[in-house]
Amino acid sequence: MITPHNRLWSLALPWFSLGIVLLYFMLPQLLGIVILLSIGLMASVICAVHHAEVIAHKVGEPFGTLVLALSVTIIEVALIVSMMLSGGEAAMGLARDTIFAAIMIILNGIIGLSLLVGGRKHQIQGFNLEGVTAALGTMTIITVIALIVPNYVANSSGIYNPTQLLFMAFITLVLFAAFTAFQTIGHREYFLPVILNDKPSVDVTSLAPPSLQTTWISVASLLVSLIAVVLSAKAISPTLEKLLEHVGAPVATLGILIAAIVLLPEFGAAMRAAKADKLQSSLNLAIGSAIASIGLTIPAVTILAVIMQWPLELGLDAKSSVLLVLSLFIVSHSLRTGNTTMLPGVLHICLFAIYLFLSFVP
Repeated sequence: MITPHNRLWSLALPWFSLGIVLLYFMLPQLLGIVILLSIGLMASVICAVHHAEVIAHKVGEPFGTLVLALSVTIIEVALIVSMMLSGGEAAMGLARDTIFAAIMIILNGIIGLSLLVGGRKHQIQGFNLEGVTAALGTMTIITVIALIVPNYVANSSGIYNPTQLLFMAFITLVLFAAFTAFQTIGHREYFLPVILNDKPSVDVTSLAPPSLQTTWISVASLLVSLIAVVLSAKAISPTLEKLLEHVGAPVATLGILIAAIVLLPEFGAAMRAAKADKLQSSLNLAIGSAIASIGLTIPAVTILAVIMQWPLELGLDAKSSVLLVLSLFIVSHSLRTGNTTMLPGVLHICLFAIYLFLSFVP
């Protein structure tokens, strides 16, 4: 993932967004402040993508995609925890709704569009089957134990007791750590891009990697961008919740919106990689984000729920469980050979459309 090195706009916009947040805290009733916050949020997301790609260009794959995956997961965890603290026991299903929405967006939205966009431009795209198989196996286990198994433990209505919750949180953290070590140390070669087409990929250019100074500037700017995203989204959330309540939107809608916001950087980076015939990078981003999303979010909200003695609702309802299992089955089928075309992308997009429709028209 090569990107032009630091531009003035990429350095200035995150600070502009933080300035809007400060203005909001000083003058919360200011006319149009929510619109400004929304603009600042989108600008910060774009800057986060830019700086993550600068860092990725310097450190190479798969470390570059890991940087972005961890970055957006930090945003997700911060938003969920802050909203749980402000919402109390009434927000105990928010983690489940957000994680489920993130998984569906990643498996069907991001991967589906990556296959569709890349297949349309390059016909057939290749990826390392060993790495993707390991990632899908890890993701399947942590997804099922986090969102489906809670419905089948004793004396449960989708809720682990504190002992079960702590154990499952520990297991998800172990799986996340094991996969990260496998990806970055044990078998890094399984996650490097594969080029099947004769034409060189778009990001094989003469652009030299950024200097160490430029990279550190991007690291600092990425942190500022992520802080701006979290604070902007937190400031917008009360207005968003009132709006959703006013229009009578389903409860899970807030989780979908949070997941959509935090995954915008992933979406942009994945699409650019797919267009550049780097499907492996798109899959690294997508599946790695799904693993990080659960592997870090579950332990974080578990600690909060145990300390506050809140019943953390994790189990999905029957409809959502079926959609999740179907998505896991389809993605494992789509990525079973090491090559892919447009058709699997169409299947995933249609499944994503079904998920969205049934979320708003239950």
